[in-house]
Order: sequence, then structure tokens, then C-alpha cells
Amino acid sequence: MPVSALALVILAGLIHACWNIAAKKAGGDARFACFTALVMMVFWAPIGLCLGWQQLPGWGLTEWALVAVSGVLHVVYYVVLLRGYRKADLTVVYPLARGSGPLLSSLVAIVLLGEQISALGTVGIMGVVLGVFLVAGGPGLWRKAHDPAQRQRIHKGMLYGLLTGVFIASYTVVDGYAVKVLLLSPILLDYFGNFVRLVFLLPVVLRDTATARTLWKQQWKYAMVVGIVSPVSYVLVLYALQVAPLSHVAPAREVSMLFAALLGGHLLGEGDRMARLLGAACIGLGVMALAHG
Repeated sequence: MPVSALALVILAGLIHACWNIAAKKAGGDARFACFTALVMMVFWAPIGLCLGWQQLPGWGLTEWALVAVSGVLHVVYYVVLLRGYRKADLTVVYPLARGSGPLLSSLVAIVLLGEQISALGTVGIMGVVLGVFLVAGGPGLWRKAHDPAQRQRIHKGMLYGLLTGVFIASYTVVDGYAVKVLLLSPILLDYFGNFVRLVFLLPVVLRDTATARTLWKQQWKYAMVVGIVSPVSYVLVLYALQVAPLSHVAPAREVSMLFAALLGGHLLGEGDRMARLLGAACIGLGVMALAHG
């Protein structure tokens, strides 16, 4: 993996971990997802519309279809993720989502897109998988399973984490194809995909505007953080995909676990800190192997 791509992925990982903690603190649902989409639409309008004026005339049916599919996959991913955060710990949902998604993406890239990966790269992927298990709680998951309430919470976290990972893999492959093969602008793909997300999210807000206003007053600070910051992390990843294989970039994104393990456990008070730090180290070593493999 080129050094430039690795640098983009590492920066994206830090940003990604930060906005996920903000989303967890918000405790929101689909209405919070709508708030963040509206913030993104307004804040990033100058750049999105300026680039769109230059490039959209050259888009055809295929480009717009990919934007639509990407938007749908992103909105389902985000709503499922937020629901997982309401039902379980971030340090269970987030690692499983971030680990299973890129792993599935890599397998698709290798099997269907014909990408090649070395033995060292394979070791790197396995290191990421092991690290994800440890960050999610490792052996502590079984210890907690003796408490019925905690066991149910862990099972919900695992379910939502893995389900979120499926949608992460889906949008990663679609978006990777869009920026690598069709050479779509990463900024435009994300910005106009956001309008597709709003088509699905706005009706949820408009059905009960009184409740939406109340929630906005409670959650607007978190919505501003996520709406402004989250597009930056993903656009950086899309730019990395333009110069590096998807099967390398997708697992390397798990460097965000290094930051989530440190920030999430400390700020949210979710335990098993030692296992999660060890898992973060495994992820870091795995990412380094991927960078050289």
C-alpha cells in the first residue's frame, strides 16, 4: 500500500472513531441520522455544488445508479448502527461492525474483483480479525455471559455489529468500484449520496415534528459534529481507494480501533480495557503488515 494511502487511512481512522463516540453519546435513532444528513447537506454545499457544476454534466445513468445504491446502503448501515448503539455497548458493536465489514469487503475484492494479496497481507488481515475480537471484549465476553442481562446485551451488540458489517462491506465494494473503475469524485459520490439518504430519512422526521424539535434541542451538538466530520473520514478513505487495492484499504481502516479502544473505553466507561488495548495493538500490527504486503 502506498504511504500516501496509508496516511489517509490513519487520519480517517482517528476522525471515524471520534464521530462514532459522538453518535453513541447522542443515543439517537433515524431522526438523528436525518439531522446529521441535513447538517452535511448545508455545511458541505459550497464544495459539493462547485464540483458538481464542473463534473455532473458528464455523468450518465450508470453513475447516478451507483450514487443511488450507495446512498441506500449508507442510510441502512447508519440506522442499524445507531440502533445497535442504543441497545448495546459501543465497544462491542463498533469493533464487530468495523471488523466484519472490511473483512467481507476484502474477500469480495479478492474473489470477485480479482485483486491479489500476499502472504504478509493475509497475516495482516488475520491480525486485524484477532484484534477486533479482543477489542470487542475477547474472553471477557464469555465471563459476562453468565449474567442474563449482560448476556442479552452482548448478544444484541454482536447481532447489530455483524449486521452493520454486512452493510459496510456492501457500500465499500459499491463505492470502491465507483471511484476506482468509473473514476467518480469521492466528494461528489458522498455528497450526492447524502441526498438519497435524506429521501428515506426526512419522512421519519416530518411524521412527528414536535418530537423531532425536542430531539434536535437535545442532540444538535452531536449532529453538528457527525454531519461535519464524518464525511471527511469517508472521503479520505475513498481517495485512498483510488491509489491502493480495496483488499488492503478496507482492513487498514481498522486502525480506527486503536483510537476507539483508547477513547471509547475511557470516555464511555466501558470495561475490559486491557483486552481492548491488546486488540488495538494486534490491529495496528495487522495494518502495518497490510501496508507492506
